[in-house]
Amino acid sequence: MQVTACEIDGPLIIEPQVFGDERGFFMESWSAAKFAQAGLDLDFVQDNHSRSQKGVLRGMHFQNPGPQGKLVRVVSGAVFDVAVDLRRSSPTFGKWVGVELSAENKRMFWVPQGFAHGFLTLEDDTDFLYKCDAPYAPQNEHTLAWDDPEVGIAWPLGEMEVQLSAKDREGQPLAEVDAFA
Repeated sequence: MQVTACEIDGPLIIEPQVFGDERGFFMESWSAAKFAQAGLDLDFVQDNHSRSQKGVLRGMHFQNPGPQGKLVRVVSGAVFDVAVDLRRSSPTFGKWVGVELSAENKRMFWVPQGFAHGFLTLEDDTDFLYKCDAPYAPQNEHTLAWDDPEVGIAWPLGEMEVQLSAKDREGQPLAEVDAFA
């Protein structure tokens, strides 16, 4: 397993060791011992699975109080996955990092507590998996505006028409979100 730090302290790109041949492939998507060895000593309490069509943008979500860290990956299709630093005490507050995750590249992305998280699907029938280190608490969920110019996420939209939920259309600008200390 190869772990790569991002430009922002906290999020990590994780590339599992993949063993493949003419029959297919095998990989460990989670090993508590190996992740702890890499500095990620995590206790996951919830797994989520979403399926989306091309152009669906989910995010930018976070919980406060009760933040969630998420280990995310794609098992079918592809996404552009984004984390935004919402830790007011961080020198990278309001900055974002993005990575393409796909069934083909098998990358995983660690989004720690204190970050907003979202993704744009790049292919139809994209299956996205999350392992969360805290339970979902809808009463504590907030949404950062996916298109806030202060954050300036460079979504790879091309000619895509973005599809948003009502909640995601109502996201707040960075200046108004309930950020972390």
